[in-house]
Amino acid sequence: MTGWLGRRLFPLLATAGLIAAGMAGTIWGPRFYGKSAWAVPDDLWATLVAAQRLLHLDLAGLYTPPTNLISLPGTAVILVPAAAIMEAAGLSLRHAGSQGAHPVVWLLAGPCETALAAVALFAADAAAERLGASRPKRFLLAAAGATALWSVAVRWGHPEDAVATGLLLYAVLAAAGTRAGRAGWLAGAAVAVQPLVLLAVPVLAAAVAPRRLPGLLARAAAPSVLLLGAAAAANWTATINAVASQPNAPTVDHPTPWIYLAPHLAGGSVAAGPARAAAIAVACGCALAVRRRWRQPRWGTGALADPLWWTAAALALRSAFEPVMVAYYLWPPLAAALAAASAAWRRLIPVCGTAVALTFFSQVPWRNPWAWWTPMIALLGLTLFLARPRPGDVAAARTVPDARRCAGDVVESGG
Repeated sequence: MTGWLGRRLFPLLATAGLIAAGMAGTIWGPRFYGKSAWAVPDDLWATLVAAQRLLHLDLAGLYTPPTNLISLPGTAVILVPAAAIMEAAGLSLRHAGSQGAHPVVWLLAGPCETALAAVALFAADAAAERLGASRPKRFLLAAAGATALWSVAVRWGHPEDAVATGLLLYAVLAAAGTRAGRAGWLAGAAVAVQPLVLLAVPVLAAAVAPRRLPGLLARAAAPSVLLLGAAAAANWTATINAVASQPNAPTVDHPTPWIYLAPHLAGGSVAAGPARAAAIAVACGCALAVRRRWRQPRWGTGALADPLWWTAAALALRSAFEPVMVAYYLWPPLAAALAAASAAWRRLIPVCGTAVALTFFSQVPWRNPWAWWTPMIALLGLTLFLARPRPGDVAAARTVPDARRCAGDVVESGG
């Protein structure tokens, strides 16, 4: 355990710092704006209610109000331990979002969900270690990663995006160690938690040997099929309606130019499902385009940066095609891009700068379909451009941990 603590010191410190800064910012931060109410993430409460229902084996209520769940059941599964801790502490989640200006449940919910989201920081550090990044580079990576993670965990309360992205990065590491079986299970767990990572599954599939592809895809699908099948068996109508329509509210979030093509639903919402299917189709095309260059028996230390970058590019397709955006949608490709750039200062420093700038710039409340989306996509594109691996950027030859040990960090860290 001491050895693991030493190797993962920077993400541990970054996690502690993010929890401390996040709780201080949500509780005392509003006073700087003349407000007394805590700045807690409203989206978190409904998901915690879904987790509490799972804790009591109420599968029929997983997709019924007030959960507002439209993702796969894994989104709620990862929060079951947090719901159990809060229940043991005697804190009620009933109407948690409207418990007044100072919801006491946030004192437990905040640290729990932020620590859960930090899986992504540990995965990025494991990738940087595998790439041969020095400790100063990994320190900067952890600091920038935690800053960007603030938008997902603290500001919006969606730890499922971070957990899914972290599991996906571990899947890439497992594939780098020619462990296609483990890569498939990790990818499957990631998809079950947040289906957005489906965009990167074709990239992962392109990196494995053809004879291992059926097994990888079967493992990647199994967790989602089992969880969704159980929920559908308990309440077919509510489950299918929520998962298939993928509603989003343009009057609440940021509409993009794709809003004009999105199917409109009742209550002023639009269906995001068709646009997300189109993004997956484009991701499959990207995977086919790069598959030939990756046909080698084993990735080397330098070759890992390329799949990490393509993972970031695939995850960015969500932001490119979404009819309605929220600021935290931009985070997953930033996390993968930071990991891909970690081996070279000339890539890591500018990528850290653009990632942090995009994190805070994206919080502006603009609602015009072009005014918000255009600069965000431009800055995201710049981040990907700066993170792109180039000849000579790979760290000099040095002692690099075995790929199996890096991939095994997901077990050690509780991910």
